[in-house]
Amino acid sequence: MSTSAANLTDTYRHKGLRRELLGKLREMGIADERVIDAMDRVPRHYFMDDAFVHFAYDNKAFRIGAGQTISHPYTVARQTELLDLPAGAKVLEIGTGSGYQCAVLTAMGFKVHSIERQKPLYDVTTPFLKKLGYRAHCYYGDGYKGKPAFAPFDGILVTCGAPFIPESLLGQLAIGGRLIIPLDDPSAGEGKQVMTEVRRVEEDTFTKQTHGTFAFVPMLVARSGQTA
Repeated sequence: MSTSAANLTDTYRHKGLRRELLGKLREMGIADERVIDAMDRVPRHYFMDDAFVHFAYDNKAFRIGAGQTISHPYTVARQTELLDLPAGAKVLEIGTGSGYQCAVLTAMGFKVHSIERQKPLYDVTTPFLKKLGYRAHCYYGDGYKGKPAFAPFDGILVTCGAPFIPESLLGQLAIGGRLIIPLDDPSAGEGKQVMTEVRRVEEDTFTKQTHGTFAFVPMLVARSGQTA
Protein backbone atom coordinates (compact mmCIF):
# COMPACT_ATOMS: atom_id res chain seq x y z
CA MET A 1 0.00 0.00 0.00
CA SER A 2 1.09 3.59 -0.52
CA THR A 3 3.39 4.96 2.14
CA SER A 4 4.12 8.47 0.87
CA ALA A 5 1.82 11.44 1.46
CA ALA A 6 1.90 12.23 -2.27
CA ASN A 7 0.46 8.85 -3.16
CA LEU A 8 -2.41 9.38 -0.71
CA THR A 9 -3.63 12.26 -2.85
CA ASP A 10 -6.49 11.47 -5.22
CA THR A 11 -5.72 13.70 -8.21
CA TYR A 12 -7.86 14.47 -11.25
CA ARG A 13 -5.60 12.11 -13.19
CA HIS A 14 -6.25 9.29 -10.72
CA LYS A 15 -9.99 9.93 -10.91
CA GLY A 16 -9.92 9.93 -14.69
CA LEU A 17 -7.97 6.67 -14.85
CA ARG A 18 -10.34 5.13 -12.31
CA ARG A 19 -13.39 6.04 -14.37
CA GLU A 20 -11.76 4.60 -17.49
CA LEU A 21 -11.22 1.36 -15.58
CA LEU A 22 -14.80 1.33 -14.35
CA GLY A 23 -15.99 1.80 -17.93
CA LYS A 24 -14.02 -1.31 -18.89
CA LEU A 25 -15.59 -3.22 -15.99
CA ARG A 26 -19.05 -2.31 -17.31
CA GLU A 27 -18.00 -3.63 -20.72
CA MET A 28 -16.87 -6.86 -19.02
CA GLY A 29 -20.35 -7.34 -17.58
CA ILE A 30 -20.43 -5.60 -14.20
CA ALA A 31 -24.01 -4.31 -14.11
CA ASP A 32 -24.57 -3.24 -10.48
CA GLU A 33 -24.06 0.52 -10.48
CA ARG A 34 -23.82 0.49 -6.68
CA VAL A 35 -20.62 -1.53 -7.05
CA ILE A 36 -19.30 0.82 -9.74
CA ASP A 37 -20.07 3.83 -7.54
CA ALA A 38 -18.37 2.28 -4.48
CA MET A 39 -15.24 1.47 -6.50
CA ASP A 40 -15.26 5.02 -7.87
CA ARG A 41 -15.14 6.31 -4.30
CA VAL A 42 -12.26 4.06 -3.18
CA PRO A 43 -8.88 5.09 -4.65
CA ARG A 44 -7.18 1.79 -5.49
CA HIS A 45 -3.74 3.41 -5.65
CA TYR A 46 -3.91 4.02 -1.88
CA PHE A 47 -3.72 0.26 -1.33
CA MET A 48 -0.72 -0.48 -3.52
CA ASP A 49 3.01 -0.36 -2.99
CA ASP A 50 4.52 2.89 -4.23
CA ALA A 51 6.44 0.94 -6.89
CA PHE A 52 3.17 -0.13 -8.55
CA VAL A 53 1.03 2.96 -7.96
CA HIS A 54 1.25 4.09 -11.60
CA PHE A 55 -0.41 0.83 -12.65
CA ALA A 56 -3.19 1.02 -10.05
CA TYR A 57 -5.96 1.39 -12.62
CA ASP A 58 -4.90 -1.48 -14.84
CA ASN A 59 -7.17 -4.51 -14.50
CA LYS A 60 -4.37 -6.56 -12.96
CA ALA A 61 -3.42 -8.14 -9.65
CA PHE A 62 -0.25 -7.01 -7.87
CA ARG A 63 1.84 -8.39 -5.03
CA ILE A 64 1.33 -6.73 -1.65
CA GLY A 65 3.75 -8.76 0.50
CA ALA A 66 3.50 -11.92 2.60
CA GLY A 67 2.87 -13.88 -0.59
CA GLN A 68 -0.49 -12.14 -1.10
CA THR A 69 -1.96 -9.97 -3.86
CA ILE A 70 -4.42 -7.15 -4.38
CA SER A 71 -7.02 -8.73 -6.65
CA HIS A 72 -7.93 -7.70 -10.20
CA PRO A 73 -10.50 -4.88 -10.09
CA TYR A 74 -12.87 -7.10 -12.09
CA THR A 75 -12.58 -9.81 -9.44
CA VAL A 76 -13.34 -7.32 -6.66
CA ALA A 77 -16.33 -5.97 -8.59
CA ARG A 78 -17.70 -9.41 -9.45
CA GLN A 79 -17.42 -10.84 -5.95
CA THR A 80 -19.06 -7.73 -4.49
CA GLU A 81 -21.83 -7.87 -7.10
CA LEU A 82 -22.51 -11.54 -6.35
CA LEU A 83 -23.22 -10.76 -2.70
CA ASP A 84 -26.34 -8.92 -3.95
CA LEU A 85 -27.00 -7.25 -0.61
CA PRO A 86 -28.56 -3.94 0.46
CA ALA A 87 -26.74 -1.25 2.43
CA GLY A 88 -26.70 -2.11 6.11
CA ALA A 89 -26.15 -5.83 5.53
CA LYS A 90 -23.58 -7.58 7.73
CA VAL A 91 -20.70 -9.07 5.75
CA LEU A 92 -17.79 -11.26 6.79
CA GLU A 93 -14.65 -11.02 4.64
CA ILE A 94 -12.08 -13.82 4.81
CA GLY A 95 -8.70 -12.33 3.89
CA THR A 96 -8.31 -8.59 4.54
CA GLY A 97 -5.10 -8.44 2.50
CA SER A 98 -4.32 -4.89 1.38
CA GLY A 99 -7.71 -3.69 2.64
CA TYR A 100 -8.98 -2.68 -0.81
CA GLN A 101 -11.86 -5.16 -1.02
CA CYS A 102 -12.70 -4.36 2.59
CA ALA A 103 -12.85 -0.64 1.75
CA VAL A 104 -15.14 -1.32 -1.23
CA LEU A 105 -17.47 -3.38 0.95
CA THR A 106 -17.53 -0.56 3.50
CA ALA A 107 -18.23 1.98 0.74
CA MET A 108 -21.22 -0.19 -0.25
CA GLY A 109 -22.67 0.61 3.17
CA PHE A 110 -22.14 -2.89 4.59
CA LYS A 111 -21.25 -3.60 8.22
CA VAL A 112 -17.95 -5.36 7.59
CA HIS A 113 -16.05 -7.85 9.72
CA SER A 114 -12.75 -8.92 8.15
CA ILE A 115 -10.24 -11.62 9.16
CA GLU A 116 -6.57 -11.76 8.11
CA ARG A 117 -4.21 -14.74 8.63
CA GLN A 118 -0.94 -12.97 7.90
CA LYS A 119 0.12 -11.00 10.98
CA PRO A 120 2.38 -8.57 9.04
CA LEU A 121 -0.55 -7.65 6.77
CA TYR A 122 -3.00 -7.38 9.67
CA ASP A 123 -0.62 -5.10 11.59
CA VAL A 124 -0.31 -2.72 8.61
CA THR A 125 -3.76 -2.89 7.05
CA THR A 126 -5.89 -2.46 10.18
CA PRO A 127 -4.54 0.99 11.17
CA PHE A 128 -4.32 2.00 7.50
CA LEU A 129 -8.05 1.40 6.94
CA LYS A 130 -8.80 3.36 10.09
CA LYS A 131 -6.53 6.20 8.93
CA LEU A 132 -8.45 6.40 5.65
CA GLY A 133 -11.78 6.46 7.48
CA TYR A 134 -13.08 3.02 6.47
CA ARG A 135 -14.92 1.70 9.49
CA ALA A 136 -14.57 -2.07 9.49
CA HIS A 137 -14.00 -4.55 12.30
CA CYS A 138 -10.68 -6.27 11.55
CA TYR A 139 -9.33 -9.37 13.26
CA TYR A 140 -6.16 -11.46 13.18
CA GLY A 141 -7.12 -15.12 13.03
CA ASP A 142 -8.15 -18.22 11.11
CA GLY A 143 -10.60 -17.49 8.34
CA TYR A 144 -11.72 -21.13 8.20
CA LYS A 145 -13.34 -20.57 11.62
CA GLY A 146 -15.18 -17.41 10.61
CA LYS A 147 -16.36 -15.12 13.39
CA PRO A 148 -19.15 -16.96 15.24
CA ALA A 149 -19.48 -14.27 17.92
CA PHE A 150 -20.99 -11.93 15.31
CA ALA A 151 -22.91 -14.49 13.22
CA PRO A 152 -25.20 -14.83 11.40
CA PHE A 153 -23.88 -12.88 8.41
CA ASP A 154 -25.96 -11.77 5.43
CA GLY A 155 -22.94 -12.41 3.22
CA ILE A 156 -19.53 -14.06 3.51
CA LEU A 157 -16.87 -13.26 0.94
CA VAL A 158 -13.67 -15.33 0.67
CA THR A 159 -10.80 -13.55 -1.09
CA CYS A 160 -8.43 -16.52 -1.46
CA GLY A 161 -8.60 -19.86 -3.26
CA ALA A 162 -10.10 -22.55 -1.03
CA PRO A 163 -9.73 -26.35 -1.34
CA PHE A 164 -13.22 -26.87 0.12
CA ILE A 165 -16.16 -25.00 1.64
CA PRO A 166 -15.59 -24.71 5.41
CA GLU A 167 -18.61 -26.03 7.31
CA SER A 168 -18.08 -23.35 9.94
CA LEU A 169 -18.72 -20.63 7.35
CA LEU A 170 -21.92 -22.28 6.12
CA GLY A 171 -23.13 -22.39 9.70
CA GLN A 172 -22.56 -18.65 10.09
CA LEU A 173 -24.70 -17.67 7.08
CA ALA A 174 -28.09 -16.12 7.75
CA ILE A 175 -31.11 -17.70 6.05
CA GLY A 176 -31.12 -16.16 2.58
CA GLY A 177 -27.44 -15.23 2.92
CA ARG A 178 -24.74 -15.92 0.34
CA LEU A 179 -21.22 -17.28 0.63
CA ILE A 180 -19.01 -16.23 -2.31
CA ILE A 181 -15.93 -18.44 -2.44
CA PRO A 182 -13.36 -19.32 -5.14
CA LEU A 183 -13.02 -23.12 -5.01
CA ASP A 184 -10.10 -25.15 -6.29
CA ASP A 185 -11.16 -27.23 -9.28
CA PRO A 186 -8.75 -29.40 -11.32
CA SER A 187 -10.87 -28.81 -14.43
CA ALA A 188 -10.24 -25.04 -14.15
CA GLY A 189 -6.50 -25.46 -14.62
CA GLU A 190 -3.51 -25.14 -12.32
CA GLY A 191 -3.71 -22.18 -9.97
CA LYS A 192 -7.31 -21.42 -10.97
CA GLN A 193 -10.55 -21.55 -9.01
CA VAL A 194 -14.24 -21.60 -9.84
CA MET A 195 -16.18 -18.73 -8.29
CA THR A 196 -18.92 -20.42 -6.30
CA GLU A 197 -22.03 -18.90 -4.78
CA VAL A 198 -23.63 -20.86 -1.94
CA ARG A 199 -26.98 -19.63 -0.70
CA ARG A 200 -28.63 -20.74 2.54
CA VAL A 201 -32.31 -21.06 1.70
CA GLU A 202 -33.35 -22.89 4.88
CA GLU A 203 -31.65 -23.98 8.09
CA ASP A 204 -30.25 -27.15 6.51
CA THR A 205 -30.76 -26.40 2.82
CA PHE A 206 -28.17 -24.76 0.58
CA THR A 207 -28.04 -24.12 -3.16
CA LYS A 208 -24.87 -23.79 -5.21
CA GLN A 209 -24.15 -21.87 -8.41
CA THR A 210 -20.88 -21.23 -10.25
CA HIS A 211 -19.74 -18.02 -11.95
CA GLY A 212 -16.65 -18.73 -14.02
CA THR A 213 -12.94 -19.19 -13.50
CA PHE A 214 -10.67 -16.86 -11.52
CA ALA A 215 -7.16 -16.92 -10.03
CA PHE A 216 -6.43 -16.35 -6.34
CA VAL A 217 -3.61 -17.02 -3.93
CA PRO A 218 -4.38 -20.13 -1.82
CA MET A 219 -6.27 -20.05 1.46
CA LEU A 220 -3.82 -20.99 4.21
CA VAL A 221 -4.15 -24.26 6.11
CA ALA A 222 -5.14 -23.88 9.75
CA ARG A 223 -2.32 -22.96 12.12
CA SER A 224 -2.08 -23.50 15.83
CA GLY A 225 -1.94 -20.51 18.10
CA GLN A 226 -4.36 -18.38 16.08
CA THR A 227 -7.93 -17.68 16.99
CA ALA A 228 -10.68 -15.85 15.20
